[in-house]
Amino acid sequence: MRERLAEIEALVAREGAWDDPERAATLLKERSLLSDRLDLLSELGREVEDAEVLLELAEEEADSDAAAEVTRRVEGVRKKIEKLSIDLTLSDEDDPADAIVAINAGAGGTDAQDWAEMLFRMYTRWIERKGYKLEMIDHQPGDEAGIKSATFSAKGLNAFGYLKNESGVHRLVRISPFNASGKRQTSFASVFVFPQIDRQIDIDIDEKDLRIDTFRASGAGGQHVNKTSSAVRITHYPSGVVVQCQQERSQLRNREIAMAVLRARLYKLEKDKQNQKLQDMEAGKDDIAWGSQIRSYFLHPYQKAKDHRTDFEIGDVYSVLDGEIDPFIEAVLMKGR
Repeated sequence: MRERLAEIEALVAREGAWDDPERAATLLKERSLLSDRLDLLSELGREVEDAEVLLELAEEEADSDAAAEVTRRVEGVRKKIEKLSIDLTLSDEDDPADAIVAINAGAGGTDAQDWAEMLFRMYTRWIERKGYKLEMIDHQPGDEAGIKSATFSAKGLNAFGYLKNESGVHRLVRISPFNASGKRQTSFASVFVFPQIDRQIDIDIDEKDLRIDTFRASGAGGQHVNKTSSAVRITHYPSGVVVQCQQERSQLRNREIAMAVLRARLYKLEKDKQNQKLQDMEAGKDDIAWGSQIRSYFLHPYQKAKDHRTDFEIGDVYSVLDGEIDPFIEAVLMKGR
């Protein structure tokens, strides 16, 4: 990590580093991540050494208070190691990216739309606690209450990594405030999270990957016949894309146009790859109804929130709805290690 951090410091200090703001921002994100992890490792090392010294003193003097202090410090170190272990699970290429979150009301009518708004508040509160930046993208209010849907982004390091496992159906069980008879109501809403992929795609074409052929352009014949090899055909070996241009009399100009067309086609290919990636993730969405939920929130007849993938549950469901979802996020991340 120290070697990589030194590389990044050299890159951002290089002249012209900020000519490409997107790349510079990516490097700064990585630098922040590495710095935080190195600081934590140094801090853990110091705390372990201090605890060892204190333990020796406690044993020599049979000091129960000092022994209790050692126990407290070791517990603190254990919690920090758990946090580091969770951070290290975020190793996928998209994990550091900003997250786009889409919430949609499912089965349950007005109750479901109200539930979708409660989920929206839960995630916005979590975003605030993490120090991330919230940006609204779309918001569709409900017919009577709540929301039909909401789409927003969470901008910050590892936002997608933390939120990616929140994708799925969320179920609420409660006494409906919209039912005059006070009956228990089950409502559903879906959450879908995907990474905010960089749309500034850099198309870098290596001349070694090209075959450039020239030939005589076809024409009407007679005095208009092209007697020079001005037409250009370019083959891009890695992609198999072939482009050609013969509309200009100048071979140089035809080559410029052909290269512009090649860049455009390669850009489109790269965008299609990214879109396919999002479509593959979209295909993983479940029906917003019974049997497909990842987490249930009970307000009646008892109170708890339970994740069905890990069986982890919390009794204080209102704290969860107020944004305290880190224990659920961490449980799923650690299970997937």
